[in-house]
Amino acid sequence: MIKYYEGDGRLSLVTEHNGVLYLTGRTSDGKDIKEQTQGVLNIIDETLAKYNSDKEHILRVQIFLKDVLRDFDNMNEVWEAWIVEGKEPARATVQADMALEDRLVEMVVTAVMRE
Repeated sequence: MIKYYEGDGRLSLVTEHNGVLYLTGRTSDGKDIKEQTQGVLNIIDETLAKYNSDKEHILRVQIFLKDVLRDFDNMNEVWEAWIVEGKEPARATVQADMALEDRLVEMVVTAVMRE
């Protein structure tokens, strides 16, 4: 059975099936890519904790950057300080137009619940 959490009539912030969590794309405020990346990672931490998971249980992350050439290295600096060494998830990073003009990064996460 699929479970839907925090729906608003358009989308759910989290869906779950057989212990796998699917988080909707998350963005954050901030003046630059480092602040926005840290904000997104904080939201991911909070969301995973709420649904009995954490960053050590992430399977895959899709990262969308507004400007890959400009922001890739600075985003990775924040990412590498956050992620647990030896528990790095599969990941892809691509350039994308953002729905909100001031957003520089969006992350979509798939994780498993803790046992």
